[in-house]
Formats: sequence, structure tokens, C-alpha cells
Amino acid sequence: MLSTQTSEIRPATTALQSSSMEAGRQRQGRLWSNLKEVCDLLHIPAASSMANEELLFQHVQFKTGQRIHTIGQPFDTLYIVNSGFLKTVLIDEYGNEQVLSFPMKGDMLGVDGIHTRHYSSEAVALSDCDLILLPFKKLTALGRIHLELENMMYGVMSRELVREQAMIGMLGALSAEARVARFLVALADRFAQMGYSSKLFNLRMTRHEIGSYLGLTLETVSRTLSAFNEIGLISVDQRTIGIKDPEALKTLRRLPPSRTRSKPATGKVKGGETVPSGQLLAAL
Repeated sequence: MLSTQTSEIRPATTALQSSSMEAGRQRQGRLWSNLKEVCDLLHIPAASSMANEELLFQHVQFKTGQRIHTIGQPFDTLYIVNSGFLKTVLIDEYGNEQVLSFPMKGDMLGVDGIHTRHYSSEAVALSDCDLILLPFKKLTALGRIHLELENMMYGVMSRELVREQAMIGMLGALSAEARVARFLVALADRFAQMGYSSKLFNLRMTRHEIGSYLGLTLETVSRTLSAFNEIGLISVDQRTIGIKDPEALKTLRRLPPSRTRSKPATGKVKGGETVPSGQLLAAL
């Protein structure tokens, strides 16, 4: 369930006592963020036209497994991930889930609710999360006054769309092994952007959820991760993944035959030449 605190944008200049109390809560409890902090989180420049207008955006915390919004729920809020990991899913009439995305820090949720004014997907916390609320009516009102802010928000929404289109293109063009490889590379890149290690990280999602996202079965994902571990591209310890050869993962097209996987991954003599492992895997 949502926090019992109200989900609205509050001016920081309503009253001196109220303003100083909210600022204190912002510093100590991280319950509020100003516009510049929100823009920084979204990796967009703060709107210069709003430099002197202080607005506070509320934070709400969710526990692992909690739903942020459900399919068909009336739309009124966009969400920005400040910390934690989530998944967005479609659910059919039989209760089967199709994973659409794995939002993390700096991503925006809820855009799919703008068209019909009802959310068309469900968002679920995969870990304890801290989200910033952007009430849509308040946001559109601000956008009419500050066109710069409106254009930047359109840019953020477009960025999310481009990411989804890239995923669709990947699903149609790559083999199962290449899909898993690109997924790991993309995940490592996102961890690096957030200031974490891109070489060693924990998967917050299950192998079944990865498979749903990539259009693969649980068995295929598990088998592919095991094969990557066997040929030295990654290390696997339950949900902990170590990236050993990111370049080979980026260029991999198919796995080498199982009978060759026990051979050293540093190269292969072919026609008198030693082929680097990344090139070898890309050529297979």
C-alpha cells in the first residue's frame, strides 16, 4: 500500500514554519526533493525558467512485492525511481505475466496511463524502493506556464519509448543466447551509470522474469547463463553475476558447440591465425 502521506507537489514558500519543517524532512528523511534534484535524477537540465520557483516533490517507499499501480487503476501520477528495482508487467485473463521492463534509478513509470487515464500495466517492487511522485495534473499545469519543463518531460517519455523499441528490435533479430548476452551488458551499463560495479552485481529479477522479458523460457535462460559461465564469459553464483568478458558478450551471436566449450576461451587457431575469443563467439 501507498504511504498515508498525501501525494502532491507543495510550494516551499507557503509559510516559514512549514517550509523549514519540510526542508528538514527532506534533508533527514529524504521524503521530498526539489525540482533540480528531480531533473538531475532524470538526467535532464533543470528548467532555467523555474530557477526561482521552489517546488517539493514527495517520496513514497514501497516494500519488496508491493504494487505501485495495477492494470485498470485510474491514472493520476507519474513515478520516478529514486532507488530500488521494479518490474512492469501485462497480465492476461488467465493470470499469465508478460514482463515489459525492469525500471531502476532514474526511470519514469506510469506513462502508459496518459492515453486512457487508466494504467495499462502493473508495476511491482522487486526490492525495497523509494519513488518520487509527480501528480499529472500539477505537472501539466506547470508545463503550460514553463514550456521548457514540458519539453524536457516529453524528452524523458520519448527516451523510454526508444528503449522499448530497441528491445522489440532485439527480440526479433537476435538468437536466444545473444538476447541474454545483451541483457547482461545493458544491465551492467545501467549499474555503472548509477555508480555501482558493472563487473559484479546481483540480479533482482528471477530467471523466469528475465525469460518473460526476453521472450525465452526459464530453461533457456538458465541453460544460457550456465553456458556463459562454462566458457568463461561470466561467473554465476545463484543471483550474483560476475562479468568477465563484456566485449565478447556485446558481439556474441551464438554459443559455440558444447563439445568446444571446455577449450580455452582466449583464442582458437584457425587457418594459422589466433582468433580472439570475442571475435570467435561473434562469428559462431
